[in-house]
Amino acid sequence: MDAERFGWSLATEGEQPELLEMLAAFYVEEQLVHDPEGTSAAVRTLLGDPSLGAIWLLKCDGSTAGYLIASIGFSVEFGGRYVLLDELFIRPQFRGHGQWRKGFAEVERWAAEKGIHTLRLEVNHHNSRAKGLYLGYGFIDDERSILTKRSIG
Repeated sequence: MDAERFGWSLATEGEQPELLEMLAAFYVEEQLVHDPEGTSAAVRTLLGDPSLGAIWLLKCDGSTAGYLIASIGFSVEFGGRYVLLDELFIRPQFRGHGQWRKGFAEVERWAAEKGIHTLRLEVNHHNSRAKGLYLGYGFIDDERSILTKRSIG
């Protein structure tokens, strides 16, 4: 597959069904808890409010090959706003072409246009291959653990 056949573009509301299908596949692959209703609502919210972040779709010859979700957070440690590369999924048959790097570069351009200069991401402990790729891209291992408390309030 030639790299020029691929392209990242911002997702639209009309592409939500295909995006949700890929989200479900990602959650299975990454062994994450999947709440289809909550996921669908979060995707609708993100697509409807660009101040929260953005979703990109990877296309290859008209087929949707993957997605990347970035959300905007705020941290005093990082001097204000930062971008969380929240999710990245490329369908197995489209992997191995370095398209994740092009997606990350797209997010970096988008963030810089917003005056945001810090990117963060999470990688599961069992996904050492992805961690190695991200370290090679310039991310550092903060040697922290992320703790989560669901259903507060």
